[in-house]
Amino acid sequence: MTSKVIYTGALRTEAEHLRSGTKIVTDAPVDNQGLGAAFSPTDLVATALASCMLTIMGIKARDHGINMDGASAEVNKIMSSAPRRIARVEIDIRMPHKAYSEEEKEVLTEAAKGCPVCRSLSSELEVDLSFHWASND
Repeated sequence: MTSKVIYTGALRTEAEHLRSGTKIVTDAPVDNQGLGAAFSPTDLVATALASCMLTIMGIKARDHGINMDGASAEVNKIMSSAPRRIARVEIDIRMPHKAYSEEEKEVLTEAAKGCPVCRSLSSELEVDLSFHWASND
């Protein structure tokens, strides 16, 4: 078993990762009757996508001797109302170091696009992925 999730009331849950004991609290978003006091479940989906992309990029970076320590992703999730679902996720990945070669950029970009979370989501979900490579200026 991977995790256990408990509904704690007032549109909140507490999820525990069983192997590590790490816990995540979720709260319904303000636009869906919640307080927005924590990640919503759909926030976690969008955030998991970016986290997975960076993780798979990290594996490829390690395998190719590329330093991407400090890389970050900014995530924006857009919901649709009929039916209520995640319609679009915008992810801006910021790469911290200068002088990535074109080959390195291609390896890392393809790694991000091929992450398991991305492959698991509906083809109806629009993913807008942008890379911001540190300039050589």
